[in-house]
Amino acid sequence: MIESGYYGWREGTVVTAELQDGWNLRLAAELNCGSVGLMQFFASLYHFEDWSNDLYGEDGFLATYNRMFGDPWLIAQGYEPLFTPDVLQPELILPFQPGIVWSFTVGPHAAWGAADVRAALDFAPPSAETGCHNNWTWITSAGPGLVVRSANGAVVVDMDGDGFEQTGWNIIYLHVGTTNRVPVGTWLEAGDKIGHPSCEGGISTGTHLHITRKYNGEWVPAEGPLAFVMSGWKAKAGSEALSGWLVSGEEVKTASIYGTPVSHISR
Repeated sequence: MIESGYYGWREGTVVTAELQDGWNLRLAAELNCGSVGLMQFFASLYHFEDWSNDLYGEDGFLATYNRMFGDPWLIAQGYEPLFTPDVLQPELILPFQPGIVWSFTVGPHAAWGAADVRAALDFAPPSAETGCHNNWTWITSAGPGLVVRSANGAVVVDMDGDGFEQTGWNIIYLHVGTTNRVPVGTWLEAGDKIGHPSCEGGISTGTHLHITRKYNGEWVPAEGPLAFVMSGWKAKAGSEALSGWLVSGEEVKTASIYGTPVSHISR
């Protein structure tokens, strides 16, 4: 709930806090994402008076936080803004080997878990089988970086090489099979092998790659000012769940969970 408020404010899809009694509070433009996330969470539990007291009252959440950790506004000054106007996505390439046709199966959608932030894209490898199975194709690195996590179907590549997922750009690859999966500590260049697509690491109805980005520990929406761009293909979100496009000049690839020809893409 907190993350949905946080990223909803970031993406512009959340502009009010809906209280348990049905009241809607218009949120002030100067609020930050963390504040909105907490306001959304407490709004789901209380009516207005209780919401205000439990969030801002003498014995409310903010007072408790201050007692335990210190003034959050002072702490934030050491980290914010997480995004500055000069931030750009590093150059990335499509995460598979040249000449092999994959399918762009799902447009911008939830990055991880229940958080409603449309930061991820899905690609399925060529296969004569449906469902979950071992696949011979390789997932390759979209850009250079250090492998800082490689377990449970996930590989995280830290592009600034400092070893921390919480800083700079990180690329997360999900559903990478155990066999031949790149180990932690490996330095990758763009195009280097990461592993094979599978159904490992989360709920999946078919073998595919789920790829998403983080910047300074925050999921980055696939569409927007820092749109997901790989090999010149820019992500666009559709109005319906799982829909979307990749656009490069006059060319367009349409997401299709069935892998129809309009979704076929290669590097």
